[in-house]
Amino acid sequence: MRHGLVAWIALAIAVVAVAVVVTVSAGVWRALGASEISPAGWLAMSLGVLFSLALGVGLMALVFFSNRRGYDDQDRNGPA
Repeated sequence: MRHGLVAWIALAIAVVAVAVVVTVSAGVWRALGASEISPAGWLAMSLGVLFSLALGVGLMALVFFSNRRGYDDQDRNGPA
């Protein structure tokens, strides 16, 4: 019973945090007014997003394969 309550509280906090971030971001976006991004800016932003996604996917794949092959199960003190 206690575990379920903690999960609901954590979910509520996460939802409120996302709502606050979206609200603040929308306010900043509106405060900027009409601004344009050059083609070089779009290219830089696209490459940054692609690089970040590739890095995240690559690191998660390493974690997955490391866990599957048992590298995480080894003794921290080394071989006996």
